Amino acid sequence: MDESGQNLAPAEALWVWRHPRPEGAAGRCVGAGSDLPVHWRRAKRLARRIQAQARRERLPHCIHTSPLARCRAVGRWLRRWGWQHRVDAALLELDFGRWEGKTWPLIGQTEVDAWCADFAQHAPGGGESLTQLLARARAWQPAQRPTLLVGHGGWMLARAWAGPAPREAAAWPAAPRYGELRRLA
Repeated sequence: MDESGQNLAPAEALWVWRHPRPEGAAGRCVGAGSDLPVHWRRAKRLARRIQAQARRERLPHCIHTSPLARCRAVGRWLRRWGWQHRVDAALLELDFGRWEGKTWPLIGQTEVDAWCADFAQHAPGGGESLTQLLARARAWQPAQRPTLLVGHGGWMLARAWAGPAPREAAAWPAAPRYGELRRLA
């Protein structure tokens, strides 16, 4: 089932795994401008899980990733094992502009509150609004299906979101766990 409760045939789905937990992310605003590394063991472990899932489901041996290291590292392991690896900037996380990499206390509650007050249209840190991320995630179309991706939590939620961007931050779902698989349309 996809996030909306629909049954997706394997051939119709985007198989999207959230990247492994990056190093140095705790307590920081991490988006498209924060190219944090991931420990090689975490990347290899997720790559093995993807490889096993592809074998079980008879999925193509081609992985799409964002250009950020936390996704790209998984793709590199799969490429070493004979897979095709395609890097695509359209799969990037939300761009938090000048907030990138800063701790939340350094960003300040006033700025976070301004974002939450206009959650759909406000571009946090002067980066990208949720409405812009939704448009980018929905516009991305793979050349073939099924398609396997290693992506970011925000992109995954944006791709699964039905309807206009929520006005309130409280309406936005929690991010998938690191390494979690979601089948999306």
